Amino acid sequence: MPGSMCLTSLSLWAGTVFRNRLFVFGPVFASPGMKTLFCMIGCVVTAAMLLAAGEQDQDLHAAHMAQKDAPIPARLVEMVRLATQQYINVNAAQNANYQPAFGCVTGPDHGAMGVHYINGGYVGDGEIDASKPEALIYEPTKNGMKLVGVEFIVDAATWQAKHKDGPPILEGQLFQLVNSPNRYGLPPFYELHVWAWRDNPNGAFVDWNNKVSCEGQ
Repeated sequence: MPGSMCLTSLSLWAGTVFRNRLFVFGPVFASPGMKTLFCMIGCVVTAAMLLAAGEQDQDLHAAHMAQKDAPIPARLVEMVRLATQQYINVNAAQNANYQPAFGCVTGPDHGAMGVHYINGGYVGDGEIDASKPEALIYEPTKNGMKLVGVEFIVDAATWQAKHKDGPPILEGQLFQLVNSPNRYGLPPFYELHVWAWRDNPNGAFVDWNNKVSCEGQ
């Protein structure tokens, strides 16, 4: 064991332990046996300190790498979160003319969407606006409705009458066409889901989310 490291740690340790008891280092080290004992103790203290420091460095490095490797949310996801944080409480959504429709929507073979709270005025205007989603999506839980995402919806015929350049695109995200007949009994419409408040393993803009369930209904 390096003598200087042991003696340094020993001095720090002995000074801390014996300071209040008025021990003098000279007599303590006078005995070869005591000197060896204290040197061993000092080395143990040093090893423990180095180990703790090493573990802390590893934890900090792991946290840094996890933050570095974390995917950056798409711009539209951030915009939707900012616009809809006021509707975390479903009562606020209803006060803003969002009303539930269709019940809790479950996927045909996996995942779910949840309960859509739809603003009829936004659906009927034939426009898309990141700050005004046509539908807010909530997951029913034992503690009430939990906001998980939104759906942008526009009537296909209305859109096509005003726009001759194809389906809607919002912040680089292309809408999907849902033809008629469909499970909702609606005429053809374009739609885009944004899972702004619940991570979707398959992507933030995929229709069905395996982390959403209707079982809490």
